[in-house]
Amino acid sequence: MKNLFRFRSPLRGPWLTSVFGAVLLACLPLVVLTGLLDFVAYGPGQHLPADVGWLHLPLFDWPTRPSWLFRLTQGLHVGLGLVLVPVVLAKLWSVIPKLFAWPPVRSVAHALERLSLLLLVGSVLFEIVTGVLNIQYDYVFGFSFYTGHYFGAWVFIASFVTHVALKLPTMIRSLRRRAPAIPRAKEPAPLTMSRRGLLGTVGGGALLVGLLTAGQTVGGPLRDLAFLLPRGTEPGEGANRYPINKTAAAAGVVVREDWRLTVTGVTGRTFTRDELLALPQHMARLPIACVEGWSTVQTWTGVRLRDLAALAGVPEPASAFVSSLEQGPFAQATLNHGQTTDPDALLALRVNGADLSLDHGFPARIIVPALPGVHCTKWVRALDFRSA
Repeated sequence: MKNLFRFRSPLRGPWLTSVFGAVLLACLPLVVLTGLLDFVAYGPGQHLPADVGWLHLPLFDWPTRPSWLFRLTQGLHVGLGLVLVPVVLAKLWSVIPKLFAWPPVRSVAHALERLSLLLLVGSVLFEIVTGVLNIQYDYVFGFSFYTGHYFGAWVFIASFVTHVALKLPTMIRSLRRRAPAIPRAKEPAPLTMSRRGLLGTVGGGALLVGLLTAGQTVGGPLRDLAFLLPRGTEPGEGANRYPINKTAAAAGVVVREDWRLTVTGVTGRTFTRDELLALPQHMARLPIACVEGWSTVQTWTGVRLRDLAALAGVPEPASAFVSSLEQGPFAQATLNHGQTTDPDALLALRVNGADLSLDHGFPARIIVPALPGVHCTKWVRALDFRSA
């Protein structure tokens, strides 16, 4: 058994493992934190997964300022997560001989350490694989991405904290040596690359992933290079030339010529699109940020939600319930008080000086600062303003 797996690279050793570990220790908590914030950003009653028991996070109203808040948190979660993939793989490569060490368990303490390591490696690979497949719209794993990814994150958090507590002293000692320690291989193979070269290769791979990812968040000329985030890389035309998450055809939406917006509160009213255009219009330049990591900033024109609330007899709405012509789990959203009354919170009718296209939500869609893109509901059919 001892000779079944022969790992002879002279590059492996505590120092190299500690370098990769230090990078992950500095960056992975940020990936975790931004991912958990995304769960909170969805708002009460709209979390996915919905039933998480005692793993439920503290609730608070997601703010509307700064307007780029969700763009930042989700962009960091997806972008930094992808950038760290080469580092995670390099770290696993550096310690793989220890995973096959014999005997596998030497004591109770060693058994607990091995168990935490097994959970750590399994959970980080699970989070990477499901996260990347979600970005690709590929759900071959056959279960809810939201449920699996959320619970997988908590397994990772528990095992990561345990691993850091056990290995942090070793990492600090190895880094303080300022020189590579004796390699792990008992019969090392001839050296074909220096440790500096290996670090440069891994760092270069991370930079390349960043280059092929960042454009979906920062936009500009880098957007065309965002091969690792294909959602939204096929924009519309003209003033509507910006990413599309789901087309009207994919959503099964057909807008009839007699479309009316129903607005309810203390009183109820209906509006044609021309009647909405005749109301006072407000213009705001705001981002939309999607949970898959892409975002875009456009100039929107429409009716303030708080103005519509006042017309429904609710001048100070506590919340607003939005319904779409679309069917399914994302066909409705609840906006909190701040999201409903923010001066830039709009029922958008136009974008960049032109009417919304059908794929971008015509005849009307919700645009609210810092709101997750999934709640910037398209093809709105009804708004219900609530005072409590």
